[in-house]
Amino acid sequence: MYDVNIPVLIVGAGPVGLSTALFSGRHGISTLLLEKRTATSTLPRAPGLQSRTLELFRAAGIGKDIRALEMGDSHPFFEGGIIQVDTFADIDNAVVLESPSLDGPTVSPERVMGCGQDRYERVLVDKAREFGADIRFGTKLIEFTQDDEGVTAVAEELETGRRYTIRAGYLVGADGANSHVRTELGVERSGRGTVFDALSIYFKAPELESLIKHRPFILCYANVNGTLMGLSRLHGCDPFLAAPIYFPDKGEKPEDFTDERCIDIVRTGSGRPDMDVEIVAKVPWQGAQLVAERFRTGRIFLAGDAAHLHPPAGGFGANTGIHDAHNLSWKLAAVIKGWAGDVLLDSYHEERHAVGSAMAEQAMVRNRIRHGYATDEDRATMVDDIIITLGYRYKSEAITHDQTGPVLTPHLELKGEPGTRAPHLWVERNGSKLSTIDLFWDSYVLLTDASGAAWAESAVKAAAELGVPLRAHLVGPGAELTPGEERDWGSVYGVGPGGAVLVRPDAFVAWRSQGPVADPQQVLTEVLSRAAGLG
Repeated sequence: MYDVNIPVLIVGAGPVGLSTALFSGRHGISTLLLEKRTATSTLPRAPGLQSRTLELFRAAGIGKDIRALEMGDSHPFFEGGIIQVDTFADIDNAVVLESPSLDGPTVSPERVMGCGQDRYERVLVDKAREFGADIRFGTKLIEFTQDDEGVTAVAEELETGRRYTIRAGYLVGADGANSHVRTELGVERSGRGTVFDALSIYFKAPELESLIKHRPFILCYANVNGTLMGLSRLHGCDPFLAAPIYFPDKGEKPEDFTDERCIDIVRTGSGRPDMDVEIVAKVPWQGAQLVAERFRTGRIFLAGDAAHLHPPAGGFGANTGIHDAHNLSWKLAAVIKGWAGDVLLDSYHEERHAVGSAMAEQAMVRNRIRHGYATDEDRATMVDDIIITLGYRYKSEAITHDQTGPVLTPHLELKGEPGTRAPHLWVERNGSKLSTIDLFWDSYVLLTDASGAAWAESAVKAAAELGVPLRAHLVGPGAELTPGEERDWGSVYGVGPGGAVLVRPDAFVAWRSQGPVADPQQVLTEVLSRAAGLG
């Protein structure tokens, strides 16, 4: 009856859709991905990969493949922060606008890195296909409907015009800011809408590298005829990326930006009127803040820009979308494999909608600061980047804890509290060094110490009773996992002797007991059942 039957249909082959296919494949779930473009991106967009994003790629087994794309050591560029100059030739007098914290040896086993999506998308395609994804470029989603059992869709090959039907268990709309999936669902968005219009100018200028004197920075703003132009070099310098703002309300439009005008903009920002500049590409775009009212509609989910759109200040867009993909993929896999209940899928909206909304607000604060119209109130609400990328907190029915705290805390607090990403701690196992983050991928994990052996024994029984995958590890001196001498695992995870921590497949803490209890099996059965959406 159908030309294709597949557990998960994905629309959109940007970083978010490709990551959804990759993570799903690593969980053993087959996917079909449709993309109307004929190939991956050819431009180095979204060039900053956060440490949490790299943790996810690491957990999926492709961390080394992504890290191999780094051109030299890009970390110093992030340490250079956000700066502003009159012209790039005056970079010695740059003013530092932001100096964000992004990672640290006690916070994550990974460091941020610079790499344009034109390069990492190709790796995601290859690896997703290696793990079983069927990725079809030059193919458009025409229509779809859903019922209680699944989603029926029609796709069209743009070159041949051939149409075929697809039957999928679930549909993921990762099709960007102008999402066809979201529009057809009738999901409304709220927010400030468009806050500025900009043009990305990709260009080559050999003299520019010596002009900026190898000064490390994430982004450098220059004043061009009364408006700001941002220069990025996280992906390298071939080509450079400049993004001047323009004003449609003054009659300006993208077509007005001829190559000659773009060359003049680059030269003006550089302070070198005769500098050799070659324009490679021009892409108009809008800085907007809009968040979908719901990320789940039955068997259909929204992820990335289709779900939450915000200005690029902070570099949260692609990273946040990849985090969406990871959160959703393991939950879909759990439900499809039959060990989790459908209610677990509701936690995708509960968790990621709150995070997406908070990140959109933080992007707006940064946008105001960089464009010079932030108020004291704006500045007071800004939190450090490391909190946004690693320190956000989940609130949902799948987590057993107090749900009243903020999504973003004023200070980074990774202390093993339920709803937060489990703390990173280096441990040794059988003579090999690994991070506790490396323990979390395809099952729940229970961590306890030698005096908590009853927890470990109860974990086996609770897992068998519920049919939920759960591994238990003893941590401490002489145990299976031996921490380094510099940090005590109990204090890092916020538990005392005989305490236990239950961590989800996505490395977020689902529940914690600071000490032993009278009936550990009953307690574990209850919290594991809740964490898996079984009741």
